[in-house]
Amino acid sequence: MRLQHRNTGHEEKMDEKTEIEDFAPWFLIFITLAGFLLRGFLLGKNGMWLDEAFSVWVAKHSIPDMLYWIVRIDQHPPLYYFLLHYWIKLNGDSPSAVRMLSVLFGTATIPIVYLIGKRLSGVLVGMAASAFFALSPFNILFAQDARMYTLLAFNASVAIYALVSLLTDPRSARSIGSQFREYLHVWRTQKPIEPESQGEFSYKDGLPKPTGLRAWISRHRWLPIQTVETDLAWVAFIVFSEATIYTHNTAILFPLATNIFVLGLLLFQRTQKNKPAPTFQAPALWNWVKSQIGIFILWIPWMIPFYQQASRVYQEFWISSPTWNSVVQVLESFLDENILRQAPPEVIGKAGLVVTGQGSQATTIIWFLYALVLCLGLVFFWKKFSQFLFLAALFLVPFLGELIISIRRPIFLDRTLIWITIPLFLLLAAGIARLKFRILILVVLVTLSINNLLSDSDYYRFYRTEDWISAAREVAAFDEKNDLVLFNASWVQIPFDYYYGTFNLRLIKIDEHGVPADMFDRGILEPKMTDSDLPRLISLLQGHKRVWLVYSHNSYTDPMGLIPQALANRMQLIKQDDYFGVQVQLFETP
Repeated sequence: MRLQHRNTGHEEKMDEKTEIEDFAPWFLIFITLAGFLLRGFLLGKNGMWLDEAFSVWVAKHSIPDMLYWIVRIDQHPPLYYFLLHYWIKLNGDSPSAVRMLSVLFGTATIPIVYLIGKRLSGVLVGMAASAFFALSPFNILFAQDARMYTLLAFNASVAIYALVSLLTDPRSARSIGSQFREYLHVWRTQKPIEPESQGEFSYKDGLPKPTGLRAWISRHRWLPIQTVETDLAWVAFIVFSEATIYTHNTAILFPLATNIFVLGLLLFQRTQKNKPAPTFQAPALWNWVKSQIGIFILWIPWMIPFYQQASRVYQEFWISSPTWNSVVQVLESFLDENILRQAPPEVIGKAGLVVTGQGSQATTIIWFLYALVLCLGLVFFWKKFSQFLFLAALFLVPFLGELIISIRRPIFLDRTLIWITIPLFLLLAAGIARLKFRILILVVLVTLSINNLLSDSDYYRFYRTEDWISAAREVAAFDEKNDLVLFNASWVQIPFDYYYGTFNLRLIKIDEHGVPADMFDRGILEPKMTDSDLPRLISLLQGHKRVWLVYSHNSYTDPMGLIPQALANRMQLIKQDDYFGVQVQLFETP
């Protein structure tokens, strides 16, 4: 009787697992569609902010000119700009159009996260992880931004899935390319199975024999794709690891994280031969070395530009040094964007988040649930410790790596770490899967999902970008012939011009200059104003009765307020309008 009871329980678990697996594809379709709608909702509500306008400006150049400007003034690799270049050719450069590219990459990451979770620890983990990612306010924020961050998360997710496939596939010990060679050999030497000369009647017998391409295809034997699955995983891992590095320079920490884990796993397996094998099996060492050589060779063309960009960042960069509070707030922002919206300027950076009012605070219950689910995730991986170390390496190596580098030159920034939300959500998903009762799983998942949706709602209501639309409209409405327009941060001329051409219906020609230097003349994006730059400013005023000052990002480019002071000493301020992130002043000679 006792044996019969045990079998019944086992059968119930099997039935429950089958139910979940049958339901999973429909759930994935639903959550992916929901993620797309959330990322595309009110996509054109806000105007283009500075970095978005810069993305468009770079992407609209020819490929050679694009590379020239990226290397000379930017701090990012070219992959996103290349893709945006052709996207704009097909869809135009309106805010909604250029942001849609980020929306698509953010949406495409959702099913990849599901596949990682499923391959790692089962269907339920994949479902929960994809739900966390789809509803994540942090990921939705940057999916509505015409920058490279959702592309970064997408490329990293594919590379992670490929690596998880290799770590769970015993065939990864075989030489890379052996499956391709065998497939090609069979394809060349074996013809497809011929039908029997005598058999049942078929209408196909009376059809003419295929010719041309169809005949060429039918002459060969096409094996199932599973026969080359491992080699395809190697190719995907190499290509998308490289794509990750070509998306953002800080992603150089991605291959560092994977190498630390895989080489550590190889060392463990060699020193612990007599102990039970870990849940992950490291690939053959030579295979791993070849994959890293492939990644390095593909990165060689970008090595010199990377060094040049890194040198400029080391000399001067706008990011402030991280503090304990800013680090905690970045961690919190991965789970609840309400926290980020109340962060200080050094954490918010250039994204133009609203920092007004108290907003909707995450309740103690929500944070308790997150803590509980994280602890349960640790319990879930207790007997699969290699999987936990894998997720920990993917999360901690880039996180701590940016902090360590920031000791010399601050680079620690939330959006550059967007891809490490994937291992974080996988750990949370494992905690959800650890809950024994289906109703409890549903309650916790729904509660956390509702919290995310409430945060999403706050984001749609309160998030604002720099108001270049109003600034450009203001100047276009009142400008006169021979007016001078000055920009304290010279590259803010890019978003201003993006909208000014739309509003300048009178086709008035104005003279535009950056202070302390014209746009990119010094080879950096944001040169700082100093006393030594005042003579040039004064010389620019000659011959102009009226001068507009478009003042933005002044805390970094003009911290002492030298530009408005110099203008006020020589001219009369007759008009000033404050918009979100931008101030427009009009000076006139008495």
